[in-house]
Amino acid sequence: MNKYYRYVQLPALCFLLFAFSYMLPSCKKDFFITSAEARLTITADSLKYDTVFTSTGSITKSFKIINENSQKLRLSKVKLMGGAASAFKININGNPGPEMDNVEIAANDSIYVFASVTVNPNAANLPFILSDSILINYNGNDRFVQLEAWGQNANFLRNKVLTSNITWTNTLPYVILGSVRIDTTATLTIQAGTKIYSHADAPFIVDGTLTINGTKNNEVVFAGDRLDYYYKDLPAGWPGIYFRGNSKNNSLQFAIIKNAYQALVTTGPSINANPKIVLQQCIIDNAYDAGILAANSSLQANNSLISNCGSNIALIYGGDYTFTNCTAATYSTNYIVHKNPVLSVSNFATQGGSTVLANLNAVFRNCIFWADNTGFVNDEVVVSKQGSTTFNVLFEKNLYRGADPANSTLTSNIRNQDPVFDSIDVVKRIFNFRISSPAAPGINKGVATVYTKDLDNGNRNVGLPDLGCYEKQ
Repeated sequence: MNKYYRYVQLPALCFLLFAFSYMLPSCKKDFFITSAEARLTITADSLKYDTVFTSTGSITKSFKIINENSQKLRLSKVKLMGGAASAFKININGNPGPEMDNVEIAANDSIYVFASVTVNPNAANLPFILSDSILINYNGNDRFVQLEAWGQNANFLRNKVLTSNITWTNTLPYVILGSVRIDTTATLTIQAGTKIYSHADAPFIVDGTLTINGTKNNEVVFAGDRLDYYYKDLPAGWPGIYFRGNSKNNSLQFAIIKNAYQALVTTGPSINANPKIVLQQCIIDNAYDAGILAANSSLQANNSLISNCGSNIALIYGGDYTFTNCTAATYSTNYIVHKNPVLSVSNFATQGGSTVLANLNAVFRNCIFWADNTGFVNDEVVVSKQGSTTFNVLFEKNLYRGADPANSTLTSNIRNQDPVFDSIDVVKRIFNFRISSPAAPGINKGVATVYTKDLDNGNRNVGLPDLGCYEKQ
């Protein structure tokens, strides 16, 4: 090759190199980015269909998936997790679901995902809350968009504050999402037969007054909103009812509170001469942590059943309490193992690493405190005391398993005699705490009180009352 030829070719070679470098960005856009750090924006983390359906109908919502990279991005999978059986349907950039693989998004481009739900609100087997999710998988990452719709016809309340006096009727159930709170100046009255279902994150908070006017066979029911077979008996399905601060004059008659984390919690003393809470002919059942948890508060309960809870009744940091003709009983199940006394009472609590004390006055009369013998609990009634504050605890005419409680005044109680409940079958979840035998140790062993009706609304006026919440008729 001669010298002249070499110099002639040099400009041509430079031009080719320049052209190749100019084409690189364009070529780069044709490659897929495979890094787990690829930038992806999803314009919604959830879609909520907050429309109350009165007849069968459908709603569609959408979100965008944005590829913010200078290269193409491949979504390995976009999938409706509930599949074809879901109440929801999806469409991925014009392609119907419920699943699509290898979805390509051009560099600095986006696609739409449409999600629709069809609801027949009068379908009795439809859940109150319809839930599903959409999976978006790319480069080893999983992202989800949650779907939530209101299903079966109900009154739906999301993060609701009740600021005036109001009455709930039994025309439709009430479904609580987020929370509901009765404000300090408000009273909520709930009529007989009303059903209240709370979502897993939805406490029922009472800063004002709650009045429940249930009747026998038309009880007011509080429960979680998952009513399908697997979930309907699970404890901790919803947080519970919380009576706070200046809440006052609360009255609950023929209420059933079940499957909560803490069924009924009350904090702080009554601000007037009345008990902060009166429970009459109520059932509290299957609470994971506590059936009744009271801290330096005020409560009266009569003819009520507190059953199968992590701790049936826990009264801490003092307060004023009266329990008359109540049954607190627990049997271990697949959900809750009996590891705590059914009744624990104390005048102290720990706050900020320090022990605080308060006056305690408590009376237990004509009650049954019983549980299966799991080996975890020796004494089903435990009374603990610290300091020298006022401390008055009376047990009169009760039946309990274990030793006599310390720090208490005891009058004619029955220890370690099986109360002879009607039928208990843990495997089949049968728990009938009525008394089956006329020779049971609690028959006619109570002391007369002002309460003339038992939990079945049966009469207690034949002889002395039986112990516990049920009178053998």
